[in-house]
Amino acid sequence: MGSGVSQESELCVSLGVHDRAKVVIRILGSVLDFVGVYTESGFGGFQSSTCRVPVGYVSWADSLPPYSSGKMKFMKLGSKPDSFQTEGNSIRYVATELATDIIVNVGDIKFYLHKFPLLSKSAHLQNLVTIANGENSDEVDISDIPGGPSAYEICAKFCYGMTVTLNAYNVVAARCAAEYLGMHETIEKGNLIYKIDVFLSSSIFRSWKDSIIVLETTRSFLPLSEELKVISHCIHAVATKACVDVSKVNWSYSYNRRKLPEENGNDPNLNGLRNRLVPTDWWVEDLCELEIGLYKRVLVTIQTKGTLSDEVIGEGLKAYAYRRLPGFSKGMIQCGDAAKYRSTVDTIVWLLPTERGSVPCSFLLKLLKAAIYVDLGDAIKGQLIRRIGQQLEEASVNDLLIHAGEGENMMYDADAVKKMVEEFLMRDQIAKLESVEDHEVQEIRKPGILSDASKLMVAKLIDGYLAEIAKDPNLPLLKFVELAEMVSGVSRPAHDALYRAVDMYLKEHPGISKSERKRICKLMDCKKLSAEACMHAVQNDRLPLRVIVQVLFFEQVRVGASSGSSTPDLPKSIRDLNNGSQRSSRSANTNTEGDWDVVATAEELKALKEEVASLRLANGRNGVDKAVNNKMRGMLKSKIFTKLWSSKGERGENSGSDSSESLGSANMEEAKSTPSRNRMHSVS
Repeated sequence: MGSGVSQESELCVSLGVHDRAKVVIRILGSVLDFVGVYTESGFGGFQSSTCRVPVGYVSWADSLPPYSSGKMKFMKLGSKPDSFQTEGNSIRYVATELATDIIVNVGDIKFYLHKFPLLSKSAHLQNLVTIANGENSDEVDISDIPGGPSAYEICAKFCYGMTVTLNAYNVVAARCAAEYLGMHETIEKGNLIYKIDVFLSSSIFRSWKDSIIVLETTRSFLPLSEELKVISHCIHAVATKACVDVSKVNWSYSYNRRKLPEENGNDPNLNGLRNRLVPTDWWVEDLCELEIGLYKRVLVTIQTKGTLSDEVIGEGLKAYAYRRLPGFSKGMIQCGDAAKYRSTVDTIVWLLPTERGSVPCSFLLKLLKAAIYVDLGDAIKGQLIRRIGQQLEEASVNDLLIHAGEGENMMYDADAVKKMVEEFLMRDQIAKLESVEDHEVQEIRKPGILSDASKLMVAKLIDGYLAEIAKDPNLPLLKFVELAEMVSGVSRPAHDALYRAVDMYLKEHPGISKSERKRICKLMDCKKLSAEACMHAVQNDRLPLRVIVQVLFFEQVRVGASSGSSTPDLPKSIRDLNNGSQRSSRSANTNTEGDWDVVATAEELKALKEEVASLRLANGRNGVDKAVNNKMRGMLKSKIFTKLWSSKGERGENSGSDSSESLGSANMEEAKSTPSRNRMHSVS
């Protein structure tokens, strides 16, 4: 204490202070400070036994578990009543009988204060006052102090010994302001910096939510908060608690997502928070409060510790994206300012765990849409497309509806989906390079790793996707066909979805050529259409007559089979349609387009529909066989079939496709009885 008084006297002399009364008051205040008149009380009121703190400092840290679940922590410094007064909007002063002798300018605010309480604790103010005295001025300016007037007021009240409360919201501002003012232990023992550091380490960093609040407030005090290591200490504290075993989590946290009843405390068999099971991703919602830069650093630290699974990390990224990107849950960012969210999307993509399946495919597709919206570039887009392709079987049709970029005529980005399918199929084409005796490298194909179920799911997915994009009048046929052919090798029990896609394309693109109509109809297999789809196809005036003939044939075969009979005794001409489907297309001579361009009238289609319906009314094996023969012969003589046979007879052409052969030069009479058409193959 003696040294403190001596320093005080020397300080007064050096500053040119001759008022002994003031010196005595200041010395007395210094003495009272050291014996503990200025008290700091805490939440619990327990004396610290581990921290070396000034006399009068009271801490509650040692009385609580390592990570307390209590309320927000705070610390009170000083015991004198707050005597700061306000005059107007720009003047703050201390109500006291002693006249003020220094004006401290902080921005637009003037603080009328006394030198002694301030100078004994602030090295920076000592220097500024010395300079001001040399200029015969009683004003100093510290407008660049971190935290502005409010932070400086905390420091000034501490110097006066007035009661001031520190908490998670203002402690960083006070710490940075104290650093600016030079309120170190070398100036006076038990100074503000030391007491704040003790508060941070013994309380704030032990509290889950307080650490997050403090971490977020550090943004306003960069780069000083970084230099003081407040940020790094907060990140370490938050990451460490996030990685704690869930059985040891006993502090409060936010968890409002709808999951299991017991996870939300709604289970009647559980008694509140204490008995509630702690989910592995309990921490993700609270971290959503952090700005993306700080969030990234916390997540990287968590990942470095390696105690949490990639699925939990992925859940954290998902929660952050839903919270921070408006409209993300709907697959679009609902904001015109794309640049505002570019960093967020980029960082989330960068943080994605590398393990396949660590995040849902739907989340990756939403990220892809967001990346396109904020224009992250082809590299990020390609990275996401590869990730999506690896788990494409999890996607839905709505997920795949990615809007085309600006300047594109099409509604949707079919090329991106095509790349996803390529990536998916690539998983089934594992190649291994091995050296042989002549040192050449050869590619050895090994069995694929894709299950039949996964392939079927993707095939159905693409069928549904094609039905949606077919509504786009600007969709080129080539893109539609290429995407359909990529999954054509995947066997699926029904082609109804593909039929809907083809029908939708024909509806929206009525002006396509004969060859284009033929090509798109060849995508579907008429044998795999359901009864409902067949009934629709028979009366579909958008389909070429050739397809309708195929549908009728296979529908009659199905009717016979469903009744328990053998294949109906059909006319030879019709049987040849099916038998000819096994032939190779290489045996054909020329291509024909005429029969693909023949479209039945509404009356003719209605008649065909009635023919099929009547077949279903037949009962008994003999009745079915007889009905099939009679109806088929009748249909062969009908106007609509005559149109087909005559058009082909005139051309004398054979179909050269993979799916059909035609009449050749057969005449009309042969067509009516035993037509030489060898194939009316389903187009797959």
